Amino acid sequence: MSDENKVVAETRTNFGKGFARRLRAAGKIPAVIYGHGTDPVHLALPGHQVSLIIRRANALLDLEIDGTSQLALVKDVQKDPVRQIIEHIDLLVVKKGEKVVVEVPIIVTGESFSGTIVTVDLATIKLEVEATHIPQHLEVSVEGLEEGSHITAGDVTLPKDAALLDEPDVLLVAVSLPAAEVAEEGAEEAAASAPAAEAAAE
Repeated sequence: MSDENKVVAETRTNFGKGFARRLRAAGKIPAVIYGHGTDPVHLALPGHQVSLIIRRANALLDLEIDGTSQLALVKDVQKDPVRQIIEHIDLLVVKKGEKVVVEVPIIVTGESFSGTIVTVDLATIKLEVEATHIPQHLEVSVEGLEEGSHITAGDVTLPKDAALLDEPDVLLVAVSLPAAEVAEEGAEEAAASAPAAEAAAE
């Protein structure tokens, strides 16, 4: 893990909205860490540093709490719906070598066949992976794929030792023609079949 994920956390014993507001005004983020049968520990995290780290999905923090190192997975981030300020973070205790369940974002690369469009049906994929080797994202290529092509969860190349928890046939990406073109083709087919239908009627 890179040094940028090393975070010095302060334990806190004060709670409530007023104290949390003062923490945020001081550039810190209220947080709680729990898991592995331990009692929840309330923390104050350095706001700017942690805000940058958690831009990545499934961020893993290497916390220093009262001189002790502890790995923690970001499980939930609560934000003010209007100002988008981080109000609170929930952290889960993890250990090296431990497997965790995460939702990993899917990124589509490449260009599908000319004239087609790519629809992302599911933007994440559920995996069980080692806590210190969580991928930031997984890529699927649509390069050259034609109308009617599909990419399912089972088609995705997974990292070493990762296990797929979604059903393999879950649809992630579909390649199709734009609706306007489909309607136009239908109209052309109808127009082409009309003379044949009239001739048959005569």
